[in-house]
Amino acid sequence: MRFIIYGAGGVGGVIGAQLFQGNVDVTLIARGDHLAAIQDRGLLYKTPEQSVHVPIPAVSHPREINFRGDEVVILTMKTQHTEAALEDLRLAGGDEVPLFCCQNGVANERMALRRFQNVHAMMVYLPAILLDPGTVLAHAARKSGVLDASIYPTGSNDLVAEVTASLNSVNFSARPNPTVMRFKYGKLIMNLGNALAAVSPPGDEADAIRAQMRAEAEACMTAAGIDCAPQAEEKARRGELMKSAPVAGEARGGGSSWQSLARGTGNIEADYLNGEIALLGRLHGVPTPANITLQRLANQLAANKGEPKSIPLAEVRRQIDQVS
Repeated sequence: MRFIIYGAGGVGGVIGAQLFQGNVDVTLIARGDHLAAIQDRGLLYKTPEQSVHVPIPAVSHPREINFRGDEVVILTMKTQHTEAALEDLRLAGGDEVPLFCCQNGVANERMALRRFQNVHAMMVYLPAILLDPGTVLAHAARKSGVLDASIYPTGSNDLVAEVTASLNSVNFSARPNPTVMRFKYGKLIMNLGNALAAVSPPGDEADAIRAQMRAEAEACMTAAGIDCAPQAEEKARRGELMKSAPVAGEARGGGSSWQSLARGTGNIEADYLNGEIALLGRLHGVPTPANITLQRLANQLAANKGEPKSIPLAEVRRQIDQVS
């Protein structure tokens, strides 16, 4: 089996580095300055235990890969980049290559299933930062991440067992879980605060806004009949497997949405986090003013390449209260 890690930023870089260090056949698909740095000197992989250049193969596009028929593709790009990536992959590798959607949100699997025959869901609890081009930082100690998987939408098979076994062999905790989408919906609710943490500084009002976003999401999922893993079940799965630990010489950065603003990428994944709740609300008649507002503000700040944490919480609250 050969792993193709498509979208090798923070999460993809960690998965790829761990697999490569475990002598697993793996290739990254990356882009821009990040790709150039990996090809020049290897991926600089920093964790609480090591700082090492990993000479992992990396290419810029699926067409540069000679597909042999034994590949498994793990998608790790942000959801706003998924559709274009899937089109490139289908043209290069055909529609039978197995995919594992190791991404936040719940929209990627449906996008993939329109185009590919063998689609799998993978939950991702893996704190990672694309620090600079060619450098990935992982603060997780003990296990490097939790990566359970299933057939999409439900079920398991031999491939799921084989992929999770490979991940387990390189210090991840990965299990076949036929209903892993329940956990992805639970993670979606947890990720709703990403936009707020990216656009606003901390403060007393932040807790109330996060609570409102969560309440809106839970009401939407109840109205839609979606089975969502509760926080206690998510926490029990992670247990004591992952602990945050310092990386020598590196400060702890923000989450993935903050990273998008900090790097000035011009885009952010709020449409597929807060926007997923806004969509469910519109479909089922549930008001979602907090999620609508954070989706809007995150997109505006990203498009304008504004500074992270530059919108006061009072302004966020004012705009939430104005949503009809």
